[in-house]
Amino acid sequence: MESENPMPIPPTGFFGKNPSLKIKEFQSYLSLRLGIIFGLNMQSTVIYYWVYHLTNDKLSLGLVGLAEVIPAICCSFFSGHVVDQNEKRKMVSLCLFGYILVAICLFVLALPAAEINLEQQTLLYLIYFFVFLGGALRSFYSPSMFALFGLVVPRQHYPNATSWSSMAWQLGSVLCPLAAGFFIASFSIPTSLFAVLCFELLMLFPLFSIAVKPILKKEKEPVLQSVTEGLKFVWKTPALLSALCLDMFSVLFGGAVALLPVYQKEILHVDEMGFGILRSAPGIGALLTLGLLAFLPLKTYPGRKLFFCVAGFAVSIIVFGISTNFYLSFLMLLFSGMFDAVSVVIRSTILQLMTPDHMRGRVSAVNTMFVSSSNELGDFESGVMASWLGTVTAVVTGGCITLGVVVYTFFRAPQLRNFTFDEKKRNFRIDVEFFRCPQNNQFLIDFGVEK
Repeated sequence: MESENPMPIPPTGFFGKNPSLKIKEFQSYLSLRLGIIFGLNMQSTVIYYWVYHLTNDKLSLGLVGLAEVIPAICCSFFSGHVVDQNEKRKMVSLCLFGYILVAICLFVLALPAAEINLEQQTLLYLIYFFVFLGGALRSFYSPSMFALFGLVVPRQHYPNATSWSSMAWQLGSVLCPLAAGFFIASFSIPTSLFAVLCFELLMLFPLFSIAVKPILKKEKEPVLQSVTEGLKFVWKTPALLSALCLDMFSVLFGGAVALLPVYQKEILHVDEMGFGILRSAPGIGALLTLGLLAFLPLKTYPGRKLFFCVAGFAVSIIVFGISTNFYLSFLMLLFSGMFDAVSVVIRSTILQLMTPDHMRGRVSAVNTMFVSSSNELGDFESGVMASWLGTVTAVVTGGCITLGVVVYTFFRAPQLRNFTFDEKKRNFRIDVEFFRCPQNNQFLIDFGVEK
């Protein structure tokens, strides 16, 4: 006799294992994410190369990062409130049009006529100004895309969709340095910046194929109260707070991308294509890892794997710092990208799972302050440290500090160390912790909850 409740058959095939890819709007979302990050990262790569060859000054590279991080942090205090109160596709559209305008201005500045008619210092200040505008736009773009993600993907598909979203981001990150190196070497800086403008214009097509979404937070409230709610939520969610802090400090101290023009010119002695290959190495490693994660998803002990991968990232940066061999340097940057990809997927999934729909804009804005801005702040830190201590000492010191942060956070954040993607197990752990009996620690141990 057949069972009335047969066991469900596990999904098979490519789309069976990747159900998020069957969603048309998510396909457009991935195209949009890949294209915009490709354009922005290519623009950033060209700007770093442009500024260093204008000045031959390591501190100038750090100032590019500082010019972007100041508005990104300052505007993030209220950008989440604005995103939560407005329609998400509209917010992404406004940001994309802003990026297109910045791309036009940078292209005009790079033309030979501008370089002839402007003093070098004036040209440099104008580059910093448009980088500053880009940082302000990013403080709205990041929470807008994060909130839009939650509206095009069902909750049960978040882990799978996060892997593909991260893969799209990394694919853009991999291709853009190679494209930047090719365009700079084969054509010129103005041509490279014009290509960025073209890519950003093309992104209007996938953007407008996504339907207008409902506004989940309709009640109005004071900006200060709204912003405070987002900060309080992150502060009172230990696993989320620990993950953001760990990622922030690892990127802040362990980043070495800003100093790649120095390594290219003074340490490894390679040409522009070599610079593009080095710049793309972390993305290649991340892309390989994310492709693997799409078919072998992270299911067990994600918290502990996060700590292991950040430690592996730090070691890779230390070895890269002392390397004088191009191939070893490329390999270490490749490994750093592989470790970073796993940590990004885990942190992004934690962020998606722990954030209520009506708070996505504000929580993502806090994430921008913690993590996204740490990239540029890390670039500034790298430039300052390199000008004080020397390039190699700065990179190695940053990697060692990152290792120290990993060890400290591992012992101080048991909620992150024991985090699980399984919502039932996570809620069970929280419920048992809630009914803690202060006089009977053994009761807690029996239920598998750490003291």
